[in-house]
Amino acid sequence: MEDTGEVLNNGNNSRKKKLIVGGIVAAILFVIFLFAYLQYRAARITTDDAYVEGTVHTIASKVAGTVKNVLVADNQSVKRGDVLVEIDEVDYDIKVKEASTSLDAEKTRLFEAQSRLDAARKQADEIRAAINSAKAAVEAQEANARQARLDMKRADNLFKNEAISRERQEKAKTSLDVAEAQLKAAGEQVKRLDASLQAQLSGTRQAEALVKTQQAMIVQRRTMVEAAELNRSYVKIVAPADGYVTKKSVQVGNQISPGQPLLAVVPLDDTWIVANYKETQLQQIRPGQKVRIKVDALPKKKLTGVVESVMAGTGATFSLFPPENATGNYVKVVQRVPVKIVLDKDANKDHSLRIGMSVVPTVIVK
Repeated sequence: MEDTGEVLNNGNNSRKKKLIVGGIVAAILFVIFLFAYLQYRAARITTDDAYVEGTVHTIASKVAGTVKNVLVADNQSVKRGDVLVEIDEVDYDIKVKEASTSLDAEKTRLFEAQSRLDAARKQADEIRAAINSAKAAVEAQEANARQARLDMKRADNLFKNEAISRERQEKAKTSLDVAEAQLKAAGEQVKRLDASLQAQLSGTRQAEALVKTQQAMIVQRRTMVEAAELNRSYVKIVAPADGYVTKKSVQVGNQISPGQPLLAVVPLDDTWIVANYKETQLQQIRPGQKVRIKVDALPKKKLTGVVESVMAGTGATFSLFPPENATGNYVKVVQRVPVKIVLDKDANKDHSLRIGMSVVPTVIVK
């Protein structure tokens, strides 16, 4: 009986030792696991205050008019350059025609003004040629007059010496009078031609001014034609990028104004994450750090990205109504700072991410 009791005591002691050893091992494993978990958590910073952001192209018309056709539907995929909306072009066709007609009329006036200018310049050249001829005639008459004076002086001397008759003396005087009269007439002709040239040059300057005015009018009318044609081209509203149509509010027959939003095009190839981290977490966040992203709406989808930048201010600072802390009822609140995270290439290739979706990004800081 004593042997049996001793065996039982030994068995109990053995079980106690095993339990103690097992407890110690479990405690060590728990400490190791806890340490590893804390290290894991320390190397990762997570927030659930994050969402998908992206470019949204608000589509508006540049011209007023009546909507003729709407060629897209909500959530339809479109390519860059696809026609989204057409505006009735009749009014703009008329404006283009009116501007073109006005341009043609100004071109005709310019042609007429240029023709008058060419004629005026030609006539001025003819007058200059006549002046040159008249001046040559004056020079010839001056030579004749000089010779007539010499002949008259010689005839007077010969008549005094009774070497010639009075008739020959009077003939010499008549020749002098004729030469001087012809010289005077030639000089007056030069003066008349000079006056005519000045009048013609004045008319030429007026014709040149008219040509310049018409040339300026041509430029103005051509600008009006280009503006009319440009406005005409705006009747077709096209997609600025590949994407999906959203927020379509336009219908056929609507009267629209310039700048009035009609719909939006969202290019889902250009999306990123905006994560609002607490200001106490920013010390460890740096551009270039890897990020793992979970999507609430797509639990099986795992995304990766990179921290691109940290905003230069808190979200509250740039809100519509920033906080006013000088009123005396200040309560300190941990601020959040937006961090931009860009997705890895082709991360949203299937376009499953939609703008505004909630995500949970985890920045790996170590």
